[in-house]
Order: sequence, then C-alpha cells, then structure tokens
Amino acid sequence: MPLIKVASGVVNQTPMAWEANTRNIVDAIREARKQDVSLLCLPELCISGYGCDDYFFAPDMVEQAQHCLLEIAEETAGMIVAVGLPLRHNGSLYNAACLISNKQIAGFYCKQNLANNGIHYEARWFRPWQPGVVESIEVNQMFYPIGDLIFDVASGPILGGSHGVKIAFEICEDGWVANRPARRHYERGVDIILNPSASHFAFNKFMVREKLVVDASRSFSCSYIYTNLLGNEAGRAVYDGDAMIASNGDLLASSPRFSYEDFVITTAVIDTEYTRLSQVQSKIAVPAKERTWRIPARFDFPDIEPVLPQVPEIEPFEKGGALKEEEFARAECLALFDYLRKSRSNGFTISLSGGADSCACTALCGLMIRLADESIGMDRFKQKLSYIKEIQSARTEEDLAKALIHNIYQGTENSSSDTLESAQSLAESIGSTFYNVNINGLVETYKGLIEDQIGRKLTWEQDDIALQNIQARVRAPGVWLLTNLSNHLLLATSNRSEAAVGYATMDGDTSGSISPLAGIDKHYLRQWLRWLETVGCEVKGKHIRIEGLKKVNSLQPTAELRPLAQTQTDEADLMPYEFLNDLEGLAIRDKKSPLESYKNLYVRYKATYSVEQLLGWTERFFKLWSRNQWKRERYAPSFHLDDRNLDPRSWCRFPILSGGFEKELAELRAYVKGAAVQNGRKRIGF
Repeated sequence: MPLIKVASGVVNQTPMAWEANTRNIVDAIREARKQDVSLLCLPELCISGYGCDDYFFAPDMVEQAQHCLLEIAEETAGMIVAVGLPLRHNGSLYNAACLISNKQIAGFYCKQNLANNGIHYEARWFRPWQPGVVESIEVNQMFYPIGDLIFDVASGPILGGSHGVKIAFEICEDGWVANRPARRHYERGVDIILNPSASHFAFNKFMVREKLVVDASRSFSCSYIYTNLLGNEAGRAVYDGDAMIASNGDLLASSPRFSYEDFVITTAVIDTEYTRLSQVQSKIAVPAKERTWRIPARFDFPDIEPVLPQVPEIEPFEKGGALKEEEFARAECLALFDYLRKSRSNGFTISLSGGADSCACTALCGLMIRLADESIGMDRFKQKLSYIKEIQSARTEEDLAKALIHNIYQGTENSSSDTLESAQSLAESIGSTFYNVNINGLVETYKGLIEDQIGRKLTWEQDDIALQNIQARVRAPGVWLLTNLSNHLLLATSNRSEAAVGYATMDGDTSGSISPLAGIDKHYLRQWLRWLETVGCEVKGKHIRIEGLKKVNSLQPTAELRPLAQTQTDEADLMPYEFLNDLEGLAIRDKKSPLESYKNLYVRYKATYSVEQLLGWTERFFKLWSRNQWKRERYAPSFHLDDRNLDPRSWCRFPILSGGFEKELAELRAYVKGAAVQNGRKRIGF
C-alpha cells in the first residue's frame, strides 16, 4: 500500500448556511469518490463557515455543526475525510478538524496557533490547544479523542500500528509559525500532514503558500495536503481556492484559482515509501517515547498502479506578466458575484460619473460576467442566479449585462461633455443599461431653500466645500431610487486613497451597499484601467480589452464639483497620487511618525518636488487622516486585497477623536527648518 490517491477539496461556503454548506461538502466527497480518492482534506471550519464572528459564542452553533458532521460522516464510505468545525470542550471553544474513516469518526485535532492579526480575530472566540495534550469529548453519546493527535491508520486488525499510515494536522496558522506542530509530527514518523485552511486572498500570496507547502513536505519528509476556502464567504474576505499537494519537496498538484464552482477537487498520487525512505536517511534525533498522541484507526487502502511524474499546471492568466492586474480583476469579480447571489440581489447599479472610480466599478461588473462564463458557462451562471427572472432568457454576455448592470450619469452645470462621453462609451462597450439625467435643478432647489433661510446667496468664494458636497449628495437619492426599483446593489465608488484623507462626500460617492474599490489606491487603479483598455484580462485564451475605457484614461481625475473654469483636479486638491500612496504606506501600514515618513519621502522625491511641497503634503496627509476617521467608520463594506486595507472593522483601527499629530508635526517642521538653516550655513573645520 505505498501508493495512495489523495485530494484537496476547496468549497465555497457561507457562515451558518448549514444545508448549503453540508451539500457542498457532500458533493465534494462524492466527486472525490468518483475519482477513486482514498483521502480527502476539506477546509478549516468548512461546516460552520469561517466568518461567523461572535455567533461562534452561540451554543446552537456547535450543536448545528455536530448535526452536520454526523450527516457528512454517513457519506464517507470507502474514504478518509477531514472536515473542519467549531467544538466546545471543558467550557472552551476550539477550532477543530475531524478525521472520519469509512463512516467512523476517529477523533478531533484542535488548532494550536490562532491567527490574531490583520483581519483575523480567532483569539476572541477560540482557545489554542496545548501541544502534547490529549483528552476525550462526547459527541452524540460517543466518546472520541480530542487534542494533539496523530491518526495511525492501518489495514486489517490494529496491533500496534507498525504498518499503518500516520496522518497528522496543521490547521492554517499552525503552518505559518516558527514552532509549528509539523516539527513534532516529524519526530513521530508522520507520513501525511493535512492542512485545512481559511487563508484569505492577498496579492501574490499564493506564491508564499506554495513555498510554505513545498518546504514543509521537504523539511519533514512527508506528503503535505493543503486546502482552502473559495469565494466571498462572509462579505469582506475573498478566498481564491488555492490548494496544493506536495511530497518530499516536489509540488505534485495545484488547484485552479478564483473558480465560480461550489467546490473544486484536486488530486495526486503520493508514495509513502518514498517519504519514509527520506525519513530513514535523515533522522538523527531520538524519537519521543510517549504514545498518548497515537490514535488507531482502520482503513483498507486499495492497491493502485504507479502513475507518471506529476507536474502541476500553471493557469494561463499567471503566465502573462501582469499577475497583479489579473489577480485584482479575478478577486474583485468573484467577490462581487458571490455577494450578489448570497444577498439574493438582482444586479448592480453604479452612479457612473465618467471618472476612474465609477468606470472601474462598472468595468469590474462587466468582467464578472465574462469570467463567470469562462469558469462555469452561461447555463450554470443563470442557474446560480436562478432567482433573477430577467436573465433566464439571456443568450449573450451583453444580454446579461443589460439586466445585471445599470448605470446612471447625473450631470450638473459643472459637468463636462468629456465625462458624459466617457460614461456613455463605457456603458455601450459592456452592454449595460445607461440612464442620463440632469440634476442641476435639484441642486439649485436645495441652494435656494437654504439661501432663503440664512438670508444671503451662497458663493464659491465663501462656501466652496458646501457647494461641492451638495452636488454629490443630491445624486444619492436618485441612484438609490433606481437601485431599489430593480432590487440591485448600489456600488459605492470611493477608493482607498480617498478614504485615507477623507476626500469623499459622505452620503454622496460613499453611498452604497458595498465599496469594492476601498481596498485599492487611486494610483494603481489608473494603471489597471489603462491595462484593461490596452492589454486586457485573460479570458478563454484571449485578452478581453474594454475599449470603452479609452476616454476615461485620457482624462485627469476630477470631482467636477467646482465651476469648469476653475479646472478642478484631484491631485491639485490633494497631492500627486503616487506620492499619496507612498506616504500612506509609510504612515499607516508601517506606522512611521510624520518625521520618519518625511525623511523616507525626501530620499525618494527630492529630485522631483521641492522641500516646501514635500513638507506641505506630509502635513496635509496626517491632518486629514486624523480628522477623517469618522468617514472610514461609515464606509460600506469593502473587499480585502492586501495589508494596506484601511477598513477599521477588519484591519486598521484608529481613534475617531485624537490629538491630530500636533506635536509630531511641530517636530517635523522644526526638523525641516533646522535642515534648511544647516544647509545654508558655511561649515568650517569639518
């Protein structure tokens, strides 16, 4: 029995959707059985869903998960299956993985290292299991081992397990820490390590995971099976469905990422004798004598024929040299699709101003249709959205876009023909429904009402911000009305750069159910739009370019809220977007003080901008950042893309009221003034 066919199964789950989650798991098991898989690993907390948050505390949560576990166990005839669920034990809650062998529960391994940084708050709900501890737990009037376990699975009568296959676990974070459980597993002669994970998407993170998995299989002379969740599970985190199987330092198989399926099975054949040979040749430490961790289990592994060398395929979109652009498109589109179907909404409505942000939101919705069609086909697409009657007769992607994507351009006297042309050309290129209304009369009505009350005329010289904001806010009621008429989701169109400095009108361009761009900076977004127009996204072997973006890519970003004669631009209002992005990274991600941020920026930009500009922009950023936390608190939910997220509910907390960096900025000004004096003084004797 040296050869075993194993599989990693990714599933698209929803918190507390017990029937749907169980169905996906059972369907994955049945598909694995069709492919003659003996051992299947499914993701972390896949029964309950990973993003249940404080509902993990509910007693009913554990009871429902156990009911589902017993139902799943009945589907595992002729297979070994690992599934994740929350467990209560001795007054504590644990993140556990259950190993089921041929319809029999063998035991529960509990996570030892909890993810508690970034978007993860596992220590709020779960308790880490202590290494080396093994206890028992009652489930459905039966007692099972729980804790730091290794399962010794043997064919025939179990008489000490000398010929068994040893299977161990690392649950997600367990594999990312220095003192990982695999070190102890190695000393115990483990053959296979299963890693059921809920590892959220971030740019290029799949390469880090691959290194982790391959290096573990080599370092610990084992076969390592890694699996993950798929899709937009709970609203913010996106899972790319990245799964891998490695053995003795070789990657044997990897899954397709960003699938629109409910589950994906990735298989490989592992050779246990090959990994044992490596252990025999490399081990020098004395093995541990205690045996409490060994849990015997029975399974008759079938004899299988050898296979040709196994090499994982690289997906087409990963070959083209624009990996971040492709990942951004795929992560956002999959997140939008899952948000749409899980909220049972009928489509997306976007207030399309013709600017970069609203055009990006519209383009992403159009790409979502194309990428979903590539992944599952139009029939499955319509089936997954079967509650939307308007799309069931659609025959083309344009038919789908007309029903699912609604755009409205709401111009005033300050709007230009350029932005109208930009909005119209994009809507036409993807096939969305387009509306054009003039709201200048509404703006004038509101102005008149207030002017009558305060007894004076509003002017741009005296009332600049108020006059800009009323235009943005007047657009909100109309677009909300249009959204509600179709039971759509309204997409907010503000980006991360604007969130950092509060350059957004609350209840204006921040209005919406979700804010898909709040995790991406404006500097990169403009690059992505140019790439999408000129190169395009890899779909069905072709590059899908959205040529309707040509007009917006030729325009300088502007809010178009001041009179046209003032030629308002975003960068004139704020600072260059590239500089803003670098400053935000230093100040917020890296937590550097205003002075340290300035020093870094001076090195980067001293040849481009003056000291006065660098100082002014740095001061402006820190003042605006501290004043506008209340806006970030009110943003619609955004999708997590990387470690620069500003969402205070999942990543970046900051007080609403603070000292505003007054002392720190005074120190910065003193430093710059001192440097200027020193540079202007003739130095003698040194």
